Amino acid sequence: MPIAVRPVAPAIVALLCGLLLVGCTSSETDSGPVNTEAGELSKFYDQTPTWSSCDEFETDAPLPSRLECARITVPIDYDAPDGATAEIAISRERATGDKIGSLLLNPGGPGGSGLSMATRAGGTPIADRFDVIGFDPRGVGASTPAVRCTTAEQADAERADLDTDMSPIGIDQTEREDRDYIAGCVGDSGDDLLAHIGTREVVRDLDIMRAVLGDEQLNFLGYSYGTRIGAAYAEQFPQRVRALVLDGAVLPDADPSDDTVAQAAGFQGAFDDYARDCAAVPACPLGQDPTQAVAAYRALVSPLADHPAATTDPRGLGYNDAITGTVQALYSPDQWRTLTAALRELARGHGDTLLQLADISEGRDDEGEYSNLNDAFNAIRCVDDPRVTDRAVAGDMDTRYRAAAPFLDDGRGTGSAPLDLCAQWPVPATSTPHRSEASGLPPVVVVSTTNDPATPYPDGVALADQLGGSLITYRGTQHTVTLSGVACVDDAVADYLVSLTPPPDGLTC
Repeated sequence: MPIAVRPVAPAIVALLCGLLLVGCTSSETDSGPVNTEAGELSKFYDQTPTWSSCDEFETDAPLPSRLECARITVPIDYDAPDGATAEIAISRERATGDKIGSLLLNPGGPGGSGLSMATRAGGTPIADRFDVIGFDPRGVGASTPAVRCTTAEQADAERADLDTDMSPIGIDQTEREDRDYIAGCVGDSGDDLLAHIGTREVVRDLDIMRAVLGDEQLNFLGYSYGTRIGAAYAEQFPQRVRALVLDGAVLPDADPSDDTVAQAAGFQGAFDDYARDCAAVPACPLGQDPTQAVAAYRALVSPLADHPAATTDPRGLGYNDAITGTVQALYSPDQWRTLTAALRELARGHGDTLLQLADISEGRDDEGEYSNLNDAFNAIRCVDDPRVTDRAVAGDMDTRYRAAAPFLDDGRGTGSAPLDLCAQWPVPATSTPHRSEASGLPPVVVVSTTNDPATPYPDGVALADQLGGSLITYRGTQHTVTLSGVACVDDAVADYLVSLTPPPDGLTC
């Protein structure tokens, strides 16, 4: 069955590793909140954040000492502002020069922690002119309450469970397991949080963040699912946007089945590019003929369904983790050498490196504990997207998925498939598919990569058209590119954010 791929900006992985932490101090020179709301919501807009050390905000990795962190209170249900509240965790790296305002960043997911994003613009003109703000959206990471559905032991067990049997018995078993998972979500998180976890609420939270940071208008850089947050904000608050950069478009009007198949084709394209690159290396584990790379890859991973590879970790490397680890490495060419080493290792009967890659994707740390990335991902997408409840559609999607990505096809397709987890989700969807339209929106910038495996290039073209924005095209094979060291892209984005100068028409990098 199709794997659930989270299109999180891959550069975030590097930001999550190896950073040291010491205390941060609060400032006495912060501007006050800009209240743009009256009535019952006014108290949330009137907050002043208390900045301090990020010690208590760590979830899946240390945060650098130069960051400050704070919490902002928001209503869980905006229709009941006197009811239960949530705390949004935010981080800040101060502007080093004459400050324009704050720039909020989101890495995507959905479900990705964004606190480390505050370091993303370091060494650029952006860092000179903006307080760079990272945040964990409601229900995610260090924000509270956080969505939880499983224990660490249950998450390990789910990864080891193949769910590849497409017979009626196998489909029924998978759907029973989904119901058990959903029961865990309801038991640990509650219906109220699950019903108010989607992008609909996140954009309201984002507007409160903008106000309490002292900005009359929003500056926002969103990657992947973060583009959906940014576009939704533009639709609801177009007059409150100063600058908007959206990299790796997730279209709000996408058909979920077509979108899943398009993503599969994108990863197949990335695999093919990787195979050509690998073929030029002596002893490529997939051989020197890229046209045979899929068959060579399947010969390495298919046996793991019955016989996991040995690992130093007692779990071993099973089939699911081998696939997950491979997909993780295909997000960026920076990880291709690691994938080559991992597949060489697998050819020798060992799976440590692929298991480590899978752990990164799944949010599992060295102590065996999980971030809530997967649980938040499921909870958010299940209220954001239309639900496939037609079994014929589910079976057709599975067939098309396998055809679009042969390297992911285990050969067990039957034309039938389980309904997606969201088909049984206990609370209704809060968003509907639609074109992005934002009357009165100032010029925005969309960045799209030609061979992006997770968010297809045409979606970026479409989003730029829908929002009437400028498009920057990057020719490459990776998921998102802004602030990853490509000067052509980064300089154009910095000019836009600082001076509001749109990039030249048709800019291609």
